[in-house]
Amino acid sequence: MIKSELIDTLATENPHLTHAEVERVVNIVLGRMTDALSEGGRVELRGFGALSVRARPARAGRNPRTGDTVEVPAKSVPFFKSGKELRERLNASRDA
Repeated sequence: MIKSELIDTLATENPHLTHAEVERVVNIVLGRMTDALSEGGRVELRGFGALSVRARPARAGRNPRTGDTVEVPAKSVPFFKSGKELRERLNASRDA
């Protein structure tokens, strides 16, 4: 599912809200999640999972075209850990 599909689904399930209102709410929620992660925080959605930030150290990489060694700077990357309920539902659907 992509963001526009999420907005369309929520707008359909909530006819008392306009499409623009639903889009604004989704943008606010995703924006706050991004803000929390950029500040080094954690976002937890019970039953779904948790997003956090992990630091990746600087390392020596390799340019695949030339084979030259390239220094890759340290960076922060998002990390997702699925919740128990999500894992159980995914495994139950596979077993069925």
